Amino acid sequence: MTWVEAGGSRTARWRSANGRPAPTRVEVVDDSLTADDANRMASQGIAMLWHGDFHNGRQILNAMDRRVGTGKKEIAGTPADKFYRHRQSRSHRARILGLLLIPLDPGPVVPLRRAPDIREAAAEAYGEIGESSVVSLHELVGAIGAHEWRRNGVYVDALQGRIHPHYGTFFPTRSEYVDLVAAAALPSDTLAFDVGTGTGVLAAVLARRGVHRVVATDNEPRAIACAGENFRNLGVQDRAEAVLTDMFPPGRAPLVVCNPPWIPATPHSSLDNAVYDPGSRMLFRFLN
Repeated sequence: MTWVEAGGSRTARWRSANGRPAPTRVEVVDDSLTADDANRMASQGIAMLWHGDFHNGRQILNAMDRRVGTGKKEIAGTPADKFYRHRQSRSHRARILGLLLIPLDPGPVVPLRRAPDIREAAAEAYGEIGESSVVSLHELVGAIGAHEWRRNGVYVDALQGRIHPHYGTFFPTRSEYVDLVAAAALPSDTLAFDVGTGTGVLAAVLARRGVHRVVATDNEPRAIACAGENFRNLGVQDRAEAVLTDMFPPGRAPLVVCNPPWIPATPHSSLDNAVYDPGSRMLFRFLN
């Protein structure tokens, strides 16, 4: 992406973990920017490259978020109407907040006052960064939060252990479906498939229950890396294997589990793929 700064043209690589396009209208801003001005510029489609204090930038981002959420009225209409407008509102919020940008130097390092060490979080979200880059502050804050989830893990009662979700990989925030797989009678303990494994939690539960071989599949490389790491951490790598493939692995299994995306709508991020299934395509492919 390119912008004008100090009378000259500047260029840096645009990075987005969710594949958002680079903004075309960019202005450099600093600590003198107010939240009202930030919202006004964002509503006009102008991206703001932040050159002020990092924590002040986060405060501006939070203030923008509060302003986006003000004035909301109860949505009338059918459940489908309410859902559609709710998604419109969330998409608008993501677009507005995504227009506050920050620079990254190789390392990566945020070259701003009071900036935290973001090397591990950025590497997990964007991969290696060896050149000057620009990212959305909102997305980077999410990457920092995701890194904390990965480092601390999510305790799963059925495993008596922790699952460590990678960036962009859906993790078990609810226990009902995990408890179901942990308690249901198994028709066989020879071979099982876990389709769309994500973090690998269901495959790990089956392996802990004594299934001799579990093949966990996903079409996202991040999910495969995540599941494999969790299998090793939980000590079930001799029974559970993560395989990068679309839907089913070769062969047949007497037991197949799947926690599919359940909302028939369009995903807007990699994490949304675990929740939204356009036209119920994945569900129909699984059932047919």
